[in-house]
Amino acid sequence: MYILEARNITKSFPGVLALKDVDVSFRPGKVHGIIGENGAGKSTLVKILTGVYQPDKGEILIEGEKVLERSKSFEKLAYVPQELDLFLHMTVAENLFMPFPKAGIKGVIRKEKLYQAAQPWLEEFVIDARPSDLVKNISVSNQQLLQIARALVDQRCQVLIFDEPTTSLTLHDTERLFEIIRRLKTENKAIIFISHKLDELFKICDEVTVLRNGEKVGYAEINEVDKKWIIEKMSGRNIDEKKGFRPQKKTNEVILKVKNLSGRGFSDISFQLRKGEILGFSGLVGAGRSEIMQTIFGFLPARSGEVELGGKRWKMGDTSFSVRNGLFYLPEERKQQGILPLLSVRQNIGISLIDQITNGLFISEKTEKNLVKKVIATYNIRTPSPEKQIMYLSGGNQQKTIIGRVMSCRPRVLIFDEPTKGIDVGTKTDIYQLMRVLAEEKGIGIILISSDLEEIFQCANRIITIYEGKKVGEFETEKTEKSTILGSIIGDSIKSDMERML
Repeated sequence: MYILEARNITKSFPGVLALKDVDVSFRPGKVHGIIGENGAGKSTLVKILTGVYQPDKGEILIEGEKVLERSKSFEKLAYVPQELDLFLHMTVAENLFMPFPKAGIKGVIRKEKLYQAAQPWLEEFVIDARPSDLVKNISVSNQQLLQIARALVDQRCQVLIFDEPTTSLTLHDTERLFEIIRRLKTENKAIIFISHKLDELFKICDEVTVLRNGEKVGYAEINEVDKKWIIEKMSGRNIDEKKGFRPQKKTNEVILKVKNLSGRGFSDISFQLRKGEILGFSGLVGAGRSEIMQTIFGFLPARSGEVELGGKRWKMGDTSFSVRNGLFYLPEERKQQGILPLLSVRQNIGISLIDQITNGLFISEKTEKNLVKKVIATYNIRTPSPEKQIMYLSGGNQQKTIIGRVMSCRPRVLIFDEPTKGIDVGTKTDIYQLMRVLAEEKGIGIILISSDLEEIFQCANRIITIYEGKKVGEFETEKTEKSTILGSIIGDSIKSDMERML
């Protein structure tokens, strides 16, 4: 018997058919993967399954009963969103049991008792925090684990929906999550697992449903299909996942030189970036990769060291100096730091075109619109209109918009920090291809920070490994095995355990 069913679900928004006649069913004790490119309808389906949206047509059944008119039935479902949804200025314990009635807590409860009740949950999920800690003071990976634990506090829950749950998790935390999911299977819970990471789907899922352009285009038991089948179903085109994206026209000309750089969370970092190459930075979450690049760009202060761009000594701690001289940092948290969410696509791109669209004191709207249209076409940004608020675009198209905006400023060095985080396989390929073109045809030096070893190996000519704030290795990708990089970023003593997780 199915515990949750969606029958003939159709949902439209102004100008968009988000879902069309989608049928999908979920069984107790099974992990059901949902996959599709950004814009395929996954988010809309989840919101209908959880009662947030009403479908235009179709039915939702829980344990065989129609529930669209009975909101209490949705209490049997718990949703763990991709984006962190915690109260940062409240304690870990308060977040864990929020809202209190749902967690079975009635009336007033003393903090000491609340902290005592929270401790077993923190231990079970290996959350490195005290119940009394403010959530804003714990790491992102621990915040993610806390969010997952919160979903399980409600004992009424029979169906758990995980939306990209491993985005901010380390390899160790990911394996711990998978152990928890396997335990939930033995408790006969139904798990809906949404992910863009194919390796994760094949490792944890029992079955998979593929969506494309709002329609269900495939279903299979996971042991009956391979990656190629899933990729072709979700994209509607042949994609060779093994194809490399390393630039082939790199030179020996050094464009960026970093010498003995030390700052917040890292020390004594030295490296050189060549014109037209992609240089990968690999390491665990918290190793210091982002801090190094944010210091070079000027977000964070440097304690010591030197940086040169094109032989020119760098002015540290000044982001405007970096931008004027052609060095740009594309942040990991694109929604918080990379885009202006309330503005349109045109406005997000146009802010970089001021010098090209102004004539004295006036802005030429015609020139702006023409240049923006050119950027949208060049970088294949999928948007119904340049006037569409960028917050409503998929993550991949937001990323392309950021790249298009930056390219309007004629950069010499681009630093990509986790550029494909939360992006589907097909759009990832677009981003990889775009980075290669920028390096090969524009001669741009690219630094790629990624926690995805496969991504690093596909794209980078060289790889630098960071461990606990220090540079521990530098490798030519073509001459290096993944196990070597893995051992470098986590320590050889636990390499064999980590290899088992991949």
